[in-house]
Amino acid sequence: MVSPVQRWKCTCAYDGTDFAGWQSQVRGRAIQDVIEARLEQIFGQPVRIHGSGRTDAGVHAKGQVFHFDGTWRHGPEKLLAAFRTGLPPQIQVSEARVVAPHFHARFDATRKRYVYHVHLGDPDPFTRPYCWPVFRPLDLAAMQAAAKVLQGRHDFRALTALSGPEREDTVRDLRRLDVTKRGRDLLITGEAEGFLYKMMRSLVGALVAVGEGKLSPGDVKQILASKIRTAAVKTAPPEGLFLMKVFY
Repeated sequence: MVSPVQRWKCTCAYDGTDFAGWQSQVRGRAIQDVIEARLEQIFGQPVRIHGSGRTDAGVHAKGQVFHFDGTWRHGPEKLLAAFRTGLPPQIQVSEARVVAPHFHARFDATRKRYVYHVHLGDPDPFTRPYCWPVFRPLDLAAMQAAAKVLQGRHDFRALTALSGPEREDTVRDLRRLDVTKRGRDLLITGEAEGFLYKMMRSLVGALVAVGEGKLSPGDVKQILASKIRTAAVKTAPPEGLFLMKVFY
């Protein structure tokens, strides 16, 4: 009797430093390519995975989700063990379970949580690869005030890296944007049903500019309303950004 094809939902973490992002591409080593190569070894045939969304080159994840279809005669623990013995140490599949055949990692996601790490001052060698070091004093209260301006449902075209006359809908409901201080670390947490291209990193860039006194919360409100990208808002570097959780 032939075993039925199952749909598997997996959660993975990765250090994106040396990868060209999540999505498979012709040039560059992507996280998706590495996981699919391991699945082909496990199942003996090509296996396509579908992620909850893309992360850019250099961006990390602690809770990326993907799904795939395959016939596996053993339990989840043996599948996790098979991943563990064949994936590079920068990638970990931490959870795997069978789900309904109609589940889709991308289209069924209801929101995502990102956290960006800003470090105040010179980070140690173990912190440096995973943060944005800022050597100027930052006004935390001003940053928090600007974050409140950005929260809610807005057209975020001015705070993405989209260029040209893209027709993509740029309205998003930014349900959460927090700035918290822990010692020398600033954690900027954003939650939305979806994020535009480099939107989270642009939000961070705007907030840091406010903290430095280069922009005011009122300036940020005007930039948001203009729907026009300005050089005053820089895109924060990728190494400080983590995809923390995908909600379903």
